Amino acid sequence: MRAEVDTGETLLLALDLTGTFAFALNGALTAMRVADVDIIGVLTLGIITAMGGGIVRDMLIDSLPPATFSDWRYLAVAAGGSLIAFFLGRRLSHLMGPINMLDAVGLSFFAVTGASKALAFGLGPAQAVILGAVTAVGGGTLRDVLTKRVPNVLRSELYAIPALIAATIVVVATTFHFYGLPIALVAAVLCFAVRMIGVRYDLNAPKPPRRNLGG
Repeated sequence: MRAEVDTGETLLLALDLTGTFAFALNGALTAMRVADVDIIGVLTLGIITAMGGGIVRDMLIDSLPPATFSDWRYLAVAAGGSLIAFFLGRRLSHLMGPINMLDAVGLSFFAVTGASKALAFGLGPAQAVILGAVTAVGGGTLRDVLTKRVPNVLRSELYAIPALIAATIVVVATTFHFYGLPIALVAAVLCFAVRMIGVRYDLNAPKPPRRNLGG
């Protein structure tokens, strides 16, 4: 039984750190593309993008201090990813492709880990799905606010929906006792695929019909 717990914790940590690294690269590349910032600005945006969603999640489930503060590996991975982007990002002639892909990777892994951790703390299925999505979109939302952009979750191609799908897969699999690494990867890959399809074909969630509010 203890071995299963250890395996689950290791899986959660591995996915969390992978998402942290991807979001750190994404935040740093975004900073370099849309804002005139120095190395401190790049580090700040990279780390906030990487750690913001996890901090919000942990505060909501009363897991204090948040894992990103109590485990040095999160900050190290976030700072490392940001520095890699700072030193190598200028060599990329077109940054939108890497930015979107890294954003989708971080979104996918954080949706999985957010839902998993919420369930581990005893939250119900609906709450776990919501927290999975909050974990996934939280860092990117903070990134967009700090760079004076409308957050992706409010306007962009299928952003929150893929996260909700991945979190739902995790919750269903856990409820029926067949959750593990294969299911986690399936959920993450599906989230990534839906997000990238939305980016590629400019697909969006339904919007309200336009009306002439002026009378």
